[in-house]
Amino acid sequence: MESKHMVDKERDVDVSKVEDTANRMSESKKDEILSNFEEFKSYLHSKVEVGEKMGMSEETLAKTAEKVADYLAAHEEPRNSEENLLKELWKVGEQEERHKLAHMLVKLVK
Repeated sequence: MESKHMVDKERDVDVSKVEDTANRMSESKKDEILSNFEEFKSYLHSKVEVGEKMGMSEETLAKTAEKVADYLAAHEEPRNSEENLLKELWKVGEQEERHKLAHMLVKLVK
């Protein structure tokens, strides 16, 4: 069962499991989170808070946020103007810019 989770017993994060984790989420849960930008920020805040309690560094949190953003850009349509802006920025950004944007998203929800 542990192999399905992004975080193992040693609290190491496997960002390659972001897509599997997102795919296990029901469509209604995704809609609930993504339909409103404030709800999205609240959800992200709760995940960042859990990561911080586990001792994750800012860099690890940003790398995880980056993988989530990659997934959202590839698999989900924006449901509001804020998400649309984020997707457009993500599409035009170089890797380094995307990484900085992920850091900014983590800071935004803290």
